[in-house]
Amino acid sequence: MLRIVSLQLIATTVAGLIAGLLWGGAAMFSAVLGGLCCVVPNGLFALRLFASARRPGAANPMSFFIGEFIKIASTLAFLGAIVWLYHDLNWPALLGGFIVALKSYIILLFRHRK
Repeated sequence: MLRIVSLQLIATTVAGLIAGLLWGGAAMFSAVLGGLCCVVPNGLFALRLFASARRPGAANPMSFFIGEFIKIASTLAFLGAIVWLYHDLNWPALLGGFIVALKSYIILLFRHRK
């Protein structure tokens, strides 16, 4: 999970740099915020899974589904807060950064292990 979250963070940074080069500073900040809306909940979920795996009897399917629900709810809350609080929002950059971070795990699928 740490590899996926770190890859999402790297992809968010790259998306922010590209958006900044193409559309300016507000777009860069929007893309980074969009990516962080995916990275932060995933990182917290990974920490929760790691902590529950260390405790005997704590890892069960219900714990996983509750964590997944919290992850989705916090993602939506972060997106809503950004839309509400950030007035220079660039929608294409925000959605682009979010989608890039969300789908960055595909890079790991194409990586061949030796």
